[in-house]
Amino acid sequence: MPTMSGHTTAIRASKVIGTEVKSPDGNSIGKIEDVVLDKTSNEIMFAIVGFGGFLGMNEKYHPMPWSMLDYEKDRDGYVVNTTKEQLEKAPADTMDELTKNDGHGLREQVYDYYGAPRYWQ
Repeated sequence: MPTMSGHTTAIRASKVIGTEVKSPDGNSIGKIEDVVLDKTSNEIMFAIVGFGGFLGMNEKYHPMPWSMLDYEKDRDGYVVNTTKEQLEKAPADTMDELTKNDGHGLREQVYDYYGAPRYWQ
C-alpha cells in the first residue's frame, strides 16, 4: 500500500524495525518495533510503534496504519502527521494482544482513530 507521499518501493522488514518515528516538527515519537502482515490479503496490517518505556519495561505498543508512515531520508526516519500526545491516546496494547485474533481485535479501532483508508475493503 502506498504511503501518503506515494512511496511504493519494496523494503525489507529488518530495515524498517528500529527506525525512528517522528512528528512533522521533527520530534521523536518512538520507533518501529515490528510490522504485522495480513497473510490473507498480502497487505501490511500495521506497524507497531513503541515508546514510553525504559529498557523494555512499561513500553506502550501502538499499531499504526502503514499508509501513515512516510520515510524521509533527510530526517532519517518515518514522519507521521500526529503528535506524541495523539499517539499516547491512540489504541495500544501488548505485542501479544495486538496480534491476538489475527490482529483484528484493534484493527478497526486503529484505522478509525487515525482516519486511515482500510486496505481490506
